[in-house]
Amino acid sequence: MQSQLLWIIAAGLGALIGHANPWLQFPPAVLLLPASLAMLGMGAGGAKAAFKRAWQAGVLASLACLYWVYWPVNHFGGVHWLLALPVPILLAMAMAVYHGLFGLLAHQCVRRLAPLAALFCLSVGWLILEMATGSLLSGFPWLTLAGAFTPWPIVIQPAAYIGSYGLSALIALSAVGLALAPRSRACAGAALAAILLILGAGRLHMAAYAETTPGHTVAVVQGNIDQSLKWDPAYQQATVDKYLGLSRQVLAQSRPELIIWPETAMPFYFQDATPLRAPVIAFQRDSGAALLLGSPAYNRLGPRGYTLFNRAFLITAGEDRPQWYDKEHLVPFGEYMPLASLLPFDKLVEGVGDFAPGQNVKALKTGDLALGVLLCYEAIFAGQAQTRVEQGANLLVNISNDAWFGKTSAPLQHLHLAALRAVEQGRWVVRGTNTGISAFIDPLGRIRTAGPQFRELAAAGVVHARTEQTVFHRLYGALLWLTGGLAAAAALLLLFSGRNDAKTRGRR
Repeated sequence: MQSQLLWIIAAGLGALIGHANPWLQFPPAVLLLPASLAMLGMGAGGAKAAFKRAWQAGVLASLACLYWVYWPVNHFGGVHWLLALPVPILLAMAMAVYHGLFGLLAHQCVRRLAPLAALFCLSVGWLILEMATGSLLSGFPWLTLAGAFTPWPIVIQPAAYIGSYGLSALIALSAVGLALAPRSRACAGAALAAILLILGAGRLHMAAYAETTPGHTVAVVQGNIDQSLKWDPAYQQATVDKYLGLSRQVLAQSRPELIIWPETAMPFYFQDATPLRAPVIAFQRDSGAALLLGSPAYNRLGPRGYTLFNRAFLITAGEDRPQWYDKEHLVPFGEYMPLASLLPFDKLVEGVGDFAPGQNVKALKTGDLALGVLLCYEAIFAGQAQTRVEQGANLLVNISNDAWFGKTSAPLQHLHLAALRAVEQGRWVVRGTNTGISAFIDPLGRIRTAGPQFRELAAAGVVHARTEQTVFHRLYGALLWLTGGLAAAAALLLLFSGRNDAKTRGRR
């Protein structure tokens, strides 16, 4: 019992220290999470106990990283702290189901398979569980093992070939292999081989990186607008004035060809010709720089009905009408209510519309730049960036409003996940946020410039419009099929090993 408690604590500490947080991050600590879950499952007396212990460890690990969910619910959702406090706990309990299943898989593997075969099945199992986390029930792939290693760029380079989920599987193989090393030299060798493969591929990929296209100067403006005041009509003009003033400042310093304002930077319907919109249009025409900004938008459905969208507008010289991108992957319970007719409560945050998902078919273009927009937490989904590049994007732009999360772990975790999209797609990522962390990220996932949080910022950087496709992008569909094949192989291995064990016991 004492050893089980130690493994549960190790899982929580590994997740907390391994993933981004405001205090201390040491990425290899995240290896303790899959290793602890595997050891809990293998050491359990039965399948039920294996699931339970791994689930408990998963609750602690998830809560250590996702505690910040309390902040928007309490501070901006108008929910009393006694009612808001259980929200991250309930989320952690739900996320931990995946960890419990991994512990259950470990229990079955140790009973039926040789150590090396068990290691194979567990690494495939981690791959499947991370993919399930990113797709089931809208998906929430926030705590991938690969994301923890963004501060160490050499480690995340294999994502250009096998994606972040594939990289997470290799990391899990390394972690569990090291945990099994005292029992099996073969597992120790496999873990060492996986580590060398990650580092070797990372070094080769970084050495081959070169920019062969002209640079483009792009600016981000971080207004640092107080979220509690942002939607107050009395502050709308001040918000517009602040963004215009910061934009004039960066325009005078660096002459960017594109200026980026954050998600919902304009807290009104920018599509309407109002006095609030007029100075923004005039600024763009006078400056000559294209302007990308966020604003809510709507489509009328008759005299009384309308559909709301979370929209990014691109205003360019010589265009009578702006181009736009409507957010496709909406935040459940924040931007829309799933199963609204069945649930007894409204959305968990105020100041956010009940949006509909967008239907976008092409990148937003200005000059030689084709912008693939990732609105807010769309940057955590590999498939969203894949689609943007398929639609012609040679530059990814992530605009967000992380003011919802306060001074918690969430903004830095969000930034690290956005960096994975840069590596997977081989694209520069420009990130513009309201309160931080605004950043320029190169195609190797290196964060070249990162602005401070909760301060105004007007910064410019040089990016490159890249058209080359990574192996991951080209083989995206094939990799999905390969994942299915690996899952089938692992399932058959477990199934037939179980049958053989049963026959052996029967002969005895």
